[in-house]
Amino acid sequence: MGDRSRLCSVWLGSETGILKGVSLTRKQAFNFCDTRQLSRDQEVRVLSWGDPPAESELLLGLVDGTVRTFSTEKGAFTDARRCGDPQDGCFAGLAALSGSTLVSCTENGAVRVWAEDSREPVTKLEAGKTVCRMRQSPVNRNKVATGGKENGLKIWDLQRPEAALFSAKNLRDDWLALRRPHWVRDVAFIPDSDKVVTCTGYHQVHVFDPSTPQRRPVLEAEYGEYPLTALSLTAAGSTVVVGNTQGQIALGCPGGVRGLQCHPSQPVVASCGLDRFLRIHSLEDRRLLHKVYLKSRLNCLLLASRELEEGAGGQVEGQVEVKEEEEEEDEVWASLEQVEEETTKRKAAEKDEEMQKKKKKKGKD
Repeated sequence: MGDRSRLCSVWLGSETGILKGVSLTRKQAFNFCDTRQLSRDQEVRVLSWGDPPAESELLLGLVDGTVRTFSTEKGAFTDARRCGDPQDGCFAGLAALSGSTLVSCTENGAVRVWAEDSREPVTKLEAGKTVCRMRQSPVNRNKVATGGKENGLKIWDLQRPEAALFSAKNLRDDWLALRRPHWVRDVAFIPDSDKVVTCTGYHQVHVFDPSTPQRRPVLEAEYGEYPLTALSLTAAGSTVVVGNTQGQIALGCPGGVRGLQCHPSQPVVASCGLDRFLRIHSLEDRRLLHKVYLKSRLNCLLLASRELEEGAGGQVEGQVEVKEEEEEEDEVWASLEQVEEETTKRKAAEKDEEMQKKKKKKGKD
């Protein structure tokens, strides 16, 4: 299994609890799980690197509050620990701190820091109800941002959890003097600055600058008319890519977008969602580069920082080839059982029965 996992440059978590790895170079996809123990409690909600520079460990946040560690070198799960309670809601974010220390956030706003081999959190803070996303700063690992429905952007220092470093103010009323609601769906730290960008369930993109006295967005834009669900910054950090519930990313794709990430060095963006496809688009010309069908509804994805397509080597035992969309559809249609038109038969039978009744009635007369 280690040979397979080392090939993968894209990782995805599914509703069925399967960790999926994709090698774009060899056009192969692999499932890493014990299919005999699959259940809805094993659904993967968030993915994160356990050791960001080395990228040899993956952290999977499951719907039952368990965090599993997967070794990309060994191709196997090496650890599992409880970092939440299902009553607190699903994970809204998960990230590694120093060593084996983790920070987690659940939908009810419980942000917790977990030390290695500790059953109780070493740090607790409450980020407010209905949190949709927690993201870690790539520069300062102890800094995280949270936001959710009627729960504006907040930035926290985990070493000083008593109060938020920054709390966004309510948006200005609209031209009818009506209140504009909050609904932060995703957030990202803009590199080489203090700015933070968010996308909302009201199809808005906001940029906040905590270094200024302004607590409202310093920049605001709208995209389409459907709720935005995910965002990612390009490698340069000057452009933000967003996806919405209709699957629209640049040229668009069917199925709501749940996971979205720009590659840290290449001009490509990966997306996944309800339609079970992984898609890789070019950021330069918006061309679809790869489209992989993965059979399960997908919740999240994670890209390796290395080149997505490296030189192909030899064959690997037990590999599963990724089929092109047309080939997959042909197989589905070929496997369907042929069924005769019942409607036509029913109508003919009803007509014969009616004729027989008329003949009997005429004979009696």
